Amino acid sequence: MAISDISLTAGMRNNLLALQKTSAQVSQTQDRLSSGKKVNSALDNPTNFFAAQNATNRASDLNDRKDGMSEAVQMIQSANNGITAITALIQSAKGLASAAASTSDTLSQLTYESQFVQIQSQITTLASDSGYRGTNLLTNGTLSVEFSQNTGDANLTVSGFSADAATLGVTSTAGWDTVANATQAMTNMENALTTLRSKSSTLASNLSVITTRQDFTTQMINTLQTGADNLTLADMNEEGANMLALQTRQSLGTTALSLSSQAAQSVLKLF
Repeated sequence: MAISDISLTAGMRNNLLALQKTSAQVSQTQDRLSSGKKVNSALDNPTNFFAAQNATNRASDLNDRKDGMSEAVQMIQSANNGITAITALIQSAKGLASAAASTSDTLSQLTYESQFVQIQSQITTLASDSGYRGTNLLTNGTLSVEFSQNTGDANLTVSGFSADAATLGVTSTAGWDTVANATQAMTNMENALTTLRSKSSTLASNLSVITTRQDFTTQMINTLQTGADNLTLADMNEEGANMLALQTRQSLGTTALSLSSQAAQSVLKLF
């Protein structure tokens, strides 16, 4: 049956349209209450929807970068742990060289040197064991950290170095059977300690940059998420009040429609 085949009074039609409009508003308010958002799709508010979507996507990209920064921190801390341990071993070896330099007893000097050789081996082992997830800054590894959601816009490259005994110069090139040789070994170890302190300072500087960017990224993610929420989240108190008002309006609309239909029904009383 076509719509034109049914005739409604003006009052009934107006009440029916008002009731349909109220029903649509009730449905919209129910969606907002269930999702917690006043903008659930581009149809609700295209400007706010796409602006919030862009902010959310950027926050997600930055969160991925933040994960990379966390991993970078662990890599640097792993290298620093290695430097700390190697430094302790060199200081111990330096004590052996000092003891060898303070005696003229050849047998004692060679005993100290034998103990040093064992420490020397451990220094190289420690350096090779100081990696994290395949990156070892103590074996010339390189770490690249991305800070921006756009690759290449903001990054930091941390260059490692070789911390094995040979590269650091902590080796016994001549026997410790003379005071001069033991003294030279002490000098070599002093130089190695100076190198390690310098490298450790550089790593600390890089770590400071990364942790600062971590904090900034966390704040930026929070700002973006808050901005997106401000554009899309619904005021639950307001929506709850709207629902009560709409339900009341819907009930009144139904009553009004019923009353307007009674006028048409009164015609039947004439027959």
